[in-house]
Amino acid sequence: MTVLEVLQSTTAYFKKREIESPRLNAEHLLAHVLDRRRIELYLEFERVLAEEELAPLRELVRRRGQGEPLQHLLGTVEFCGRIFKCDPRALVPRPETEELVEFIIQSTINHQPSTILDVGTGSGVIGLSLAAHFPEARVRAVDISDDALALARENAERLGLSGRVQFTNGDLLEKFSERFDVVAANLPYVSMQDRQSLSREVQRDPEVAVFGGDRGDELIRKLIDQAPNHLQSNGLLALEIGIGHSEALSELLTQKNYHDIESKNDYAGIPRFLFARYG
Repeated sequence: MTVLEVLQSTTAYFKKREIESPRLNAEHLLAHVLDRRRIELYLEFERVLAEEELAPLRELVRRRGQGEPLQHLLGTVEFCGRIFKCDPRALVPRPETEELVEFIIQSTINHQPSTILDVGTGSGVIGLSLAAHFPEARVRAVDISDDALALARENAERLGLSGRVQFTNGDLLEKFSERFDVVAANLPYVSMQDRQSLSREVQRDPEVAVFGGDRGDELIRKLIDQAPNHLQSNGLLALEIGIGHSEALSELLTQKNYHDIESKNDYAGIPRFLFARYG
């Protein structure tokens, strides 16, 4: 089979298996097997593939068709222009979280933060992206999962940021006594009641990284309650939140005496982020 024929047949298979963006998935997997950039496949459409190239592709296609995340199969994910290691130890980073990082950078443009805390760091993408953008800042990152922290440390080493970010095992802010200019968090925000409605891919993520409780926003509420004791004067709390959570969480921020509370939509027009300052 030629490169083009393989892409066409794989795309058709993924469509039957209801894989989102089937052609893109096919291209990523074939490029991975051939050790090419995806765009280079378009220059090799007529190339005939050998059996030793097709065999590993068949296995990856089978696993993807069963709902294994593309990022796990590739072993990496691009986030804010950098390549991170990605595997089942932590949540697969979503494009929405890139928007959170972008909004944080915009919100601090007039005041460069010197201290940043990434709560629920997972694979480390938020904390490490902010560390790379703010080279003078001292960055801390915390997660309750040892597996996730091991992956985050590997990503820090991969990006040459091991000396810039300090990782801590802990539940939200319980291990910290100091205050920060920015506290950022993409905490679990899916309700346990929504388990059956999740995609096959999300169901492969660690449960501790997905489910926030019976309502879904319990951990975020707990962080909102804790954060005032860990924010510098006029410090920024930046949150990624679940669908339908914006109004109630904004009200809670008001009750807890935060100010400059702002809800922002993601690219799909869904209220996905909350920003607030304290003190």
